[in-house]
Amino acid sequence: MRTTFWFISCIFLVWFSSRAQNIVTPETVTNPIQSKNTGKIIFLAKPVKTEDLKETDFLECITFRKDENLYLRIFTANTLTNFLHELSPESTSEELLKNGNFQFSFYVDDKLIYSENLNARAGTVENKNKATTLQIPLFSTAQEDSWGRYLWSRFYFANGGEDALFSGKHLLKIEIRPYLKSGGTVKTGNLIAQGTIKTDAVPVTIDETQIAVQKIKPVQEWKISSSKFDTLLIRNLNQRILEKRFKEISSIAVIKKGELLLEEYFNGADRNKLHDTRSVGKSFASTVMGIAIKDGFIRNENETLSQFYDLKKFANYSAEKEKVTIKSLLTMSSGFDGSDQDENSPGNEENMYPTDNWVKFGLDLPMDSKKQIGKNWDYFTAGVVMLGDILNQRVPNGLENYAEKKLFGPLGIKEYKWQYTPQKVANTAGGLGLRTLDLAKYGQLYQNKGLWNGKQLLSKEWIQKSFTNYFPNDENVPGYGFLFWKEIFTVNGKTYETFGCSGNGGNKVYIFKDIPLVVVVTATAYNKSYAHPQVKRIMQEFLLPAVITD
Repeated sequence: MRTTFWFISCIFLVWFSSRAQNIVTPETVTNPIQSKNTGKIIFLAKPVKTEDLKETDFLECITFRKDENLYLRIFTANTLTNFLHELSPESTSEELLKNGNFQFSFYVDDKLIYSENLNARAGTVENKNKATTLQIPLFSTAQEDSWGRYLWSRFYFANGGEDALFSGKHLLKIEIRPYLKSGGTVKTGNLIAQGTIKTDAVPVTIDETQIAVQKIKPVQEWKISSSKFDTLLIRNLNQRILEKRFKEISSIAVIKKGELLLEEYFNGADRNKLHDTRSVGKSFASTVMGIAIKDGFIRNENETLSQFYDLKKFANYSAEKEKVTIKSLLTMSSGFDGSDQDENSPGNEENMYPTDNWVKFGLDLPMDSKKQIGKNWDYFTAGVVMLGDILNQRVPNGLENYAEKKLFGPLGIKEYKWQYTPQKVANTAGGLGLRTLDLAKYGQLYQNKGLWNGKQLLSKEWIQKSFTNYFPNDENVPGYGFLFWKEIFTVNGKTYETFGCSGNGGNKVYIFKDIPLVVVVTATAYNKSYAHPQVKRIMQEFLLPAVITD
């Protein structure tokens, strides 16, 4: 009996010890302001240290102006780690912080507008283990590099916050809970802090003539469409662009059944402006590759890097590198240790640009043992630079002259501007400057299955391959072909599939697969978190419902 009791006691002590190790000791609360406001979120106009905080610092109302600042001071009864421990008592602190963080919910006038489970990596481990108070900027003139600013930007610009708070008086409420991912599910804890603040936005007055649908001037290359569209929706869209609710939009063009239906310009742009389309230019590398294969200068997309480079002359040689194909570069699945989505990746494009040879930079990279060539998608700009260099080697008189002769010239695109690599080769990584209606021509070429003015510039087979989603089961990408993105829109309960070009800032060329529609949007919201989401909203809520009428 005593042996049994001793054994049970030992089991209990081990169990209790393991649970106790998961619990962390918070910092001691000595500030009366913090004690009084536990469980609350306080709004501030400037950063204030906890020990210096006074109730007179608390904001009750804010107006949204360019010179305005808004900070949160969060007071909780425990640390984040301990709140997460309540959701999974058996997990270690490391496991909890790897899979959980705060959940933020934003309400306007008691209506939930946006909820986000903060990335598990946001915030420091020390704060998560010890702190019961946290100060973060939502927006400020100091432009701190903080997850709080990006969180606010996603709520305000990309997920309806600005619309909800636009014009007049409102009540903004923020709630915070802990969340934990486990086995593919998300468990959310109880409310740990909340706060409210009144907001006041000055109405924006827009001249009626600016809101009107812009009249299309005659243009030689396009027949102007007589198809009907919902002018009220387009007026509403124009108003939002003019009110800066959709920001830094330069132009919009819609081609329906091969005819110009809408052509509008904003923020000083006009028909002659060359737009810096950033990574839209990557898709042009795919196009020229397709033409070069059609012309026989490159055998097919299954040719390997070893057929163009002596790979043993580059760093980190491996037999696996010999297997990298043109197709894997076109589909962003080459297996190199390079990811533009990871700032710490050796092959991130920001590490490439300062070097004096971008092709060498890419070919010097090691292969990633976790990736399988052709199977694992990862956005990799250096790979597209390699494609440009391969084309420059193989086509007559180099890539730039070949693209002019075989693509731009036949399409009647006379005004365009390449950027260049350090070796003075046309840069297929992006930055190709094009006019809005010329981008529309490019999109229409694909809509025409490669046919332009009776001449087959690009094979139907290449377009079919370009518009195939090679990663249907990859949750990290909505769909990707030969340097074209797949995207799905839903209008009136019906889904429409597109493949298109996409560039930083919100630059898009959408080619619809099952209806005769091409849409071009250009914008300059470079590196802004709302750049792509706002174009999605423009398409989903305004343009497509307006023009899909039959």
